[in-house]
Amino acid sequence: MTRISKLFAIVLLSILTAACASSNSGSVYKRDDARKVQTVKTGVVESVRTVKLEGTKSPIGTVAGGAIGGIAGSSVGGGRGSAIAAVIGAVVGGLAGSAAEEGITRKDGLEITVKLDGGALIAIVQEADEQFNPGDRVRIVENADTSRVSH
Repeated sequence: MTRISKLFAIVLLSILTAACASSNSGSVYKRDDARKVQTVKTGVVESVRTVKLEGTKSPIGTVAGGAIGGIAGSSVGGGRGSAIAAVIGAVVGGLAGSAAEEGITRKDGLEITVKLDGGALIAIVQEADEQFNPGDRVRIVENADTSRVSH
């Protein structure tokens, strides 16, 4: 595999894994959320803590990395040695591809603790795409399986 082919494969893997990332933003809704009733609560931000949202762990990074590693490994040696190198390259490439996908899609998040107007204390974790500070008046929008904080 030439140097340019390897570089192209790495760039392609990066694009594929980034495209597969889903959003945990408080501003992004799934298509299925449209036209559904949601419950709205209000409260005041008690505290905000920075957290990391782990990246996507789908088969795409593993398969792409395995394919690239297998191709790269097969170019080593000849005959039976080439086949063994291809298998080793595929395994190592799969592990590397999986780790790369998780790292590329990892995001910064916030754990936002809110004291609801009724007195209950709740915490919601979401992507850090909006700034929240203690004392901010906020809304919590909830549906069956998702909660989000917004101003």
